[in-house]
This record gives sequence, structure tokens and C-alpha cells, in this order.
Amino acid sequence: MKRFPVPASLGLLLFLLILAGRPLEAQAFSFFGLGATENERRQTQTYTPEDWPAPLSGDLFLPRLKTGQTSPVVLLLHGGAWRRGDRSKMERIGRLLAEKGFAAFAIDYRLAPQFRHPAQLEDMQQALRWLQQHADEYRLDMHRVGAWGYSAGGHLAALLAVQPPSRELPALRVVIAGGAPADLRVYPDASSVRGFLGGRLADMPDTYAAASPMAQVRAGLPAFFLYHGTADDLVVSSQSENFAKALAAAGVPVELRLIDGANHRGAATEARKLIPEALGFLARHISVPDDRSSEVKKNVAN
Repeated sequence: MKRFPVPASLGLLLFLLILAGRPLEAQAFSFFGLGATENERRQTQTYTPEDWPAPLSGDLFLPRLKTGQTSPVVLLLHGGAWRRGDRSKMERIGRLLAEKGFAAFAIDYRLAPQFRHPAQLEDMQQALRWLQQHADEYRLDMHRVGAWGYSAGGHLAALLAVQPPSRELPALRVVIAGGAPADLRVYPDASSVRGFLGGRLADMPDTYAAASPMAQVRAGLPAFFLYHGTADDLVVSSQSENFAKALAAAGVPVELRLIDGANHRGAATEARKLIPEALGFLARHISVPDDRSSEVKKNVAN
């Protein structure tokens, strides 16, 4: 069979056309060639009860397990300024996590301004509650739970992590957060923040503090892996820098990666280079208690 070379210019054009139709988070992970594999299993589930203010669904990505094994699980939270977006933006990272031996639950949550804080926090907590209720069915290790998000999703992941411990909910062990506004008090007049919280800082300082992970840093929080573009034009990089300093001062394990010259959109795309580090961070802090621990860590490195 004859092979006909494809001109470089045509190949680039096709690549750009395909990429242009994908959500931003999908672009960030598409470079890994994350097609469906035999190790991937995906189920769409409604995770809210019938009396919830709005029905919400999530995509559960499951690794293939041997008899008697369980998997860590990571809650995935999309960005979109709390007012737009859906779980599909986190599909590719969910597939990647399943390929690497982690379960992942990418969820929709209620959007502002129709639903304001703490609605999104309550949705995340309900998602954890649903996972706990179905842990045996899906062979989830609810002692090994993490959260991952970018932008507003990163803020929500961090916000979930700083909540007081509850006997009713599994505790997070690790958070991956990129481009996250950790201190909403820095943005007293931002329309997206006002829509999320329902007013201005001057009128509701306690609400701004309660919705700011930075205001709730203390010892004993989960480990954090933070990344941020140094030229972020929407969420200044000092948000992650100051958050990392506060976490370190409280004795919380934290790593910060600054992406030189990247703006908010660029950091989401450039984050593909940090995926191996982020997966390694997950593997270190959500260790697998059975004999698959070394296997998962080996897979993460590949």
C-alpha cells in the first residue's frame, strides 16, 4: 500500500480546526492522546435526592480493579466563573485518572446568579455523600479522597477542603487547584464574585470571608498542589502565592508551580506539562492501602 505524506500546513490546519471546537479544559488535556481505553469505565449518575433544589448529575470514571481491590476517588470541578460551564470540561482528566488507577467523579453544580453561595458547596458535599453511599457498589476507598479543579473549580475544590470536619462526610486528603481565587475579598467589585455571593464586600464581609479559602487556613488541612500563570489577567498569581505561603505557615503540605508568562487561559493549556507532577502528588497523598499501591505509582510515572 502506498503512503502519501500529509503536508505540514494541512496537518496544522486540521489540528487547529479540531482544537477550536473543544472546551478550554479539553484543550489542556487533549495533547496526551487520551482516547478511550479498555481500562476506562464511565457512568452518568444523578447524585442529588429528589427534594434537591435542582437535579444534578455527574460522570463517574472507574478504573478496572482486581478482585478485592478498591480505588481512591477524585472529585472534579469545572471552571466558568461560577456562572457557566458543565462537567464535560473535566472529561479528559477524568479519563486520564481512570487510566492511572483512580476513580473520578466530574460533577455539575448549581450556577450563579440563580443559585448563590453556599449552594455550590452544598452540591459538592452532596456529591461526597453520594460517593460514600455507593462506595461498596463501585469499590471506592472513601478514606482516599481528593478534589481537582481550575479557576472557579479550583476555588470550589479549595473551599471544600477548608470546611470543618464532619462525621457525615468523607474528608479530603489532597487538592489540585489551578488559577484559583483563594481570597474573594481581593475582588470587592467583580461582577462574577458579586453574582456568586449576592452582594458587595462592604455589605457582606462575613460572607466574603466564609467563601474565601484563604480566610480559613489552619493546621490539619489536606495537602495542596497549586499552579498559576504569572501573567494571569483574571485571577492574579498572588492569589496562589499568598495561599501557598499561608498553608505552609500553618504546616499544611503544599507545592506551588508558577507558569511563566501564562495568562488565565494559557495556564489552563500549559497545565498539560504539570499533569505528571499533579498525578504524582495525588499518588503520594492518596496512597492505596492494598498491594496495588506500587502499581498505581508506577502507572503515574508512565
